[in-house]
Amino acid sequence: MMTLNDILTYQPTPKCLKDKIILVTGAGDGIGKVAALTYAKCGATVLLLGKTQSKLETVYDEIESLGLPEPAILPMDLERASFAQMNELATLIEKEFGRIDGVLHNAAILGALTPLEMYDPITFEQVMRVNATAVFMLTQALMPLLRMSVSGSIVFTSSGVAKPRAFWGAYALSKQAVEGMMTIFTQETQSLTTLRFNCINPGATRTNMRAHAFPGEDPNTLKTPEQIMSAYVCLMTDASSGVKGQVVDCQPK
Repeated sequence: MMTLNDILTYQPTPKCLKDKIILVTGAGDGIGKVAALTYAKCGATVLLLGKTQSKLETVYDEIESLGLPEPAILPMDLERASFAQMNELATLIEKEFGRIDGVLHNAAILGALTPLEMYDPITFEQVMRVNATAVFMLTQALMPLLRMSVSGSIVFTSSGVAKPRAFWGAYALSKQAVEGMMTIFTQETQSLTTLRFNCINPGATRTNMRAHAFPGEDPNTLKTPEQIMSAYVCLMTDASSGVKGQVVDCQPK
């Protein structure tokens, strides 16, 4: 059984994800962009999902310029996308690729950092929709494609505030929901399929979201997304096929 240390110290190789088809949400920026590029460098065909076409095109061009497997651009606004649209996306992917071997649910929004009694209900709904409801709907829509994989891996993104924390409001609640979702999916599938569901907590990482949450923090004191990629790659490889129902903290204290 692979240990946490094995996951965190995994050394990716150019062929460790060869022939894998991996969908990344929020692939246009931050951790999602770096993960998409890293997966491509490891041999995967990456499906770039995000709401900003221009950002996805930039990532696409970078992957192409490196001579890596040709990616695909899947524009989708997770806040507004319906379940029907997600099913249409799954049908398109099946037609073009036949299956999916991995999904990285990376897209998320921060919302407001304020007491719950003052939290704007509209913002609350937006955060829960992007960070939790859309994650559930997209996972459900893609399940038939994931079952076609020899070892399908679904990686959710959690946070240190998934344990209840004052003033983090909808963001903290959405991450609690994601961890619970991962656990339930694991319990319901682990004895029936080869699918595996896990969470990654990236920890304090140099991203735009982190800068908004901690405006006074020196970003140079934080790890870059590139520095935490070992776990992101490892959980998509066949080497981690026995890892199920885990929350992997990329920067354990």
